[in-house]
Amino acid sequence: MRIEYDIKLGFKDVMIRPKRSTLKSRSEVTLDREFKFLHSPITWSGIPIMAANMDTVGTFDMAKALSSKKLFTAIHKHYSLADWNVFASNLSEDESKYIAVSTGISKQDFEKLNDILKFNTNLKFICIDVANGYSEHFTDFVRQTRKLYPSKVIIAGNVVTGEMVEELLLSGADIVKVGIGPGSVCTTRIKTGVGYPQLSAIIECADAAHGLGGQIISDGGCSIPGDIAKAFGAGADFVMLGGMLAGHDESGGKKIEKNGKTYKQFYGMSSSTAMEKHIGGVADYRASEGKTVEVPYRGEVESTVQDILGGLRSTCTYVGAKRLKELTKRTTFIRVAEQENQTYSE
Repeated sequence: MRIEYDIKLGFKDVMIRPKRSTLKSRSEVTLDREFKFLHSPITWSGIPIMAANMDTVGTFDMAKALSSKKLFTAIHKHYSLADWNVFASNLSEDESKYIAVSTGISKQDFEKLNDILKFNTNLKFICIDVANGYSEHFTDFVRQTRKLYPSKVIIAGNVVTGEMVEELLLSGADIVKVGIGPGSVCTTRIKTGVGYPQLSAIIECADAAHGLGGQIISDGGCSIPGDIAKAFGAGADFVMLGGMLAGHDESGGKKIEKNGKTYKQFYGMSSSTAMEKHIGGVADYRASEGKTVEVPYRGEVESTVQDILGGLRSTCTYVGAKRLKELTKRTTFIRVAEQENQTYSE
């Protein structure tokens, strides 16, 4: 047993200090980024915000809506091969740039991934997703996938420490997904006591990834647009959203009418709801590590995207970053004990 005494920080522990700026308007800020990858020869450009591969968020409808804005979607892994073939056959070459096929690490998952990519060669991104990215089996799966798909962009996670980011990049990943337990419907920290405050995880993992020429995704913990700005300011290359994109027409989950108001169901992928839906229930050797909640229905996702992107442009003007790429260099975090005046809450 050992104790690390350095304080680790989450989004609520800091704010971004404003700096002198020459920008006259938010309209001068460019949010597009271009990335080259450690292993794949592909070059990607777009706005590096992602819908999470949850079946209540990472849907085909969400992918269509977000790709039109040059935002990314990691499609959840529970669509059938037939579903994929219909969807992908109607994708343009440009739309396919903003979509990843998600997979677990079982033999059946690998076979399904191979089938999807065999019939849909225009898909360029693979998201290998497990809750715990620290197992040797996971690393071996990343190596196996890289060997079979040398030109695909491989996303792998989740982890929260620099040494494991390096391990995954050296094993064939191009982008590492960072986050254990920060999500709004994740109960891993409650059930296991395991986790890492998300801001510190980003800072440490970005440093490790960038040293090798890889990228990271901050996955989870963002509840407001300002959190997304903080994630980018801390060094994240991409930011993945779950709860912030739930509750829309394009989101999955049942619509629920209650007391004259409309809600949509949103749940974690390790929740009993998800496991009952997809694998017949919670296995007797494990516990549910996710919540099931009802979020207010929010209509089309376009207005939420505009709110997020507008907030991010505003952050850039406050610190003088003309491009999103410059935000990290222009960010100084200050430790705080308060974030906002909550006299009137929405």
